[in-house]
Amino acid sequence: MRLSSALVISALSLAASAQRFVRFISTDGREYTGDAILQSNDLDASKSKSARVIQGDILGDFTITNEVKPIKTLLSPLPNERVRTVRCVGFNYVAHDAETSQPIPGWPILFYKPWTALNTPSDPIPISEGYQTQGNFTSTLDYETELVVVIKKQAFNITDAEALDHVLGYSVGHDVSHRGWQIDRGGEPEPQFSMGKGADGWAPWGPAIVSTNIIKDPQTLNLWTKVNGVTKQNDTTANMIFGVAHLVSFFSMGTTLFPGDVIFTGTPSGVNLGKADPIWLVNGDVVEVGMENVGTCTNKIKYV
Repeated sequence: MRLSSALVISALSLAASAQRFVRFISTDGREYTGDAILQSNDLDASKSKSARVIQGDILGDFTITNEVKPIKTLLSPLPNERVRTVRCVGFNYVAHDAETSQPIPGWPILFYKPWTALNTPSDPIPISEGYQTQGNFTSTLDYETELVVVIKKQAFNITDAEALDHVLGYSVGHDVSHRGWQIDRGGEPEPQFSMGKGADGWAPWGPAIVSTNIIKDPQTLNLWTKVNGVTKQNDTTANMIFGVAHLVSFFSMGTTLFPGDVIFTGTPSGVNLGKADPIWLVNGDVVEVGMENVGTCTNKIKYV
C-alpha cells in the first residue's frame, strides 16, 4: 500500500508540474505529447531536445510520466483536427491601428481561419500561384506575430472574471497575411479577411502550449517578429486594446468555445501594411515569430 500511495503521489506531482505541452516525433518514429524539458537558461521550447511523455489527453485527463523521449521533429501543439475553430482578432493594438490608419475599435473585431491554415513551428509556409506576383498584380505578403490562447474547457456566455479559468495556456502564432487579397481584392466598403489570411499553412503556431501554471498573467509578455534575422516587430501584450480575459468572454457570447479552440489575439505595430516603403515577404524569406516565456516559430516562405 505504501508503494502504491507513493506512485500515486508521484504521478499527481508530475501532473501538477506541467508547464510546456509539446507534440513531437521522436527518434523511434512515433508521435508523442510531452512536457518539454528546457535547455539550460533558455525558455524557448523550440530548442528543447527532449520531453517527459504525457499519457492521456491534455484537453482532459492526463499524467506526466517519468519516461523521457528525445525530440526529433517538433509538431504543432495540437493536431489540426483537434482544433474546431481558429478565431482571430483584428486591430487589437493602438499603435498598429495608427500605422494602418484604422480607428480604434469599440469591440473586438473577429474573423476566422480554417483549421487547414494551422502549421507547425518549423515547416515552410506554402504560397500557391494565386498569391504570387502575376502580371500587374503584385504579391503583398505580410507578417503578423500574435499571442495565441488555447481553450481547455467549454465556455458559453462567461464573464471576464471567469474567462482565464477556461484557458489551458498560451502559444505564439504567425497570422500570415496577403494584403492584396485582404484589401485590394477584398471588396468594398470593408476588407474581407478570409481570402487574405486563410490559405493552407498560413497560421504556424507553437512551439508549445505554456500552461497557465507558469504564465499567470498573459498581459505581460514581450513578442516579436524577425525576417531574415532583422527585427520587424517588438512589443508587449500589455498594449492590447482588449486583453485575453475579455476576448475569451466576448467570443463566448452566444457561441460556444470548445476545448482545443484557439484564438489569435491580434498583432502589434511594425507590419508592412501602412509603410511608405514596405518590404513584402518573398520566396525564401525566413520569418521568426516569438514570445517571451514561450519560444519561437521559424518558417520559410515557399512558393509552390
